[in-house]
Amino acid sequence: MTGYVDDVVIPYDRDLGPVLFEHYGADTARRIAELAPRDVLEIAAGTGIVTRHLRNLMPETSHLTAIDISDSMMALARSKFRPGERVTFQNADAMALPFDDETFDAIVCQFGVMFFDKAVAFREAYRTLKRGGRYLFRVWDSEHYNPFASVSFEVFKRFFPDNPPRFLLDPVACHQIDPIKEKLLRAGFDPIVISVQRHEYEILDVSAFARALVYTPVLFEIRDRGGVDPEAITDALAEAFRKELGSSPMRYPMQAILFETDKR
Repeated sequence: MTGYVDDVVIPYDRDLGPVLFEHYGADTARRIAELAPRDVLEIAAGTGIVTRHLRNLMPETSHLTAIDISDSMMALARSKFRPGERVTFQNADAMALPFDDETFDAIVCQFGVMFFDKAVAFREAYRTLKRGGRYLFRVWDSEHYNPFASVSFEVFKRFFPDNPPRFLLDPVACHQIDPIKEKLLRAGFDPIVISVQRHEYEILDVSAFARALVYTPVLFEIRDRGGVDPEAITDALAEAFRKELGSSPMRYPMQAILFETDKR
């Protein structure tokens, strides 16, 4: 996700983070902390939302390594931690992990797998995970269950009917369970536990949420096409959300798929 540069990282963290990532991040941290792991790797850590939850709940003696390919996101993530908290931040690629075999007791990735070559990333996770270690990751379910994709795409089509920005469809393009399951099995993981997780969040500032969705890499697609003010799209998107889901507050639904598996 190299498109995340300085002008989108703040709204991503401040206005998308609480809605889309905090609830699932807290659940991830709870599940990992119950294992009392010694060394944990978080892949695609982004701005450190899940990282913060993990560090809060994991044993004090454990060590957490958080990686991402975005310098800007890693910089913001680092700012959320004090010296001595036993967290290492590193720019690294999920498909070429710069770690020795069997380094980690647990590996987590929240909403990043959609952007990887999954077969390669799963093999790398398997290689760097210790025997008996846990691999946990989430993907978004389809756009039918996630309005950040479906409502946004309909609005984008109004402004660019021939070539609407598609970035927000990418996160919801990985909802078919069987292909993911097969790649995990081929990498060596077994058993695999899969669950669907629904959640609803009350959004008070619909405009800020809409703007944060536009100020993702969608922003660069809009600029490449030209001729449309991103703020006009933000206004239209906010209005579409209010019409679809209400306001004061907007009751925003979302749905994710959780995969939990082990290295035997």
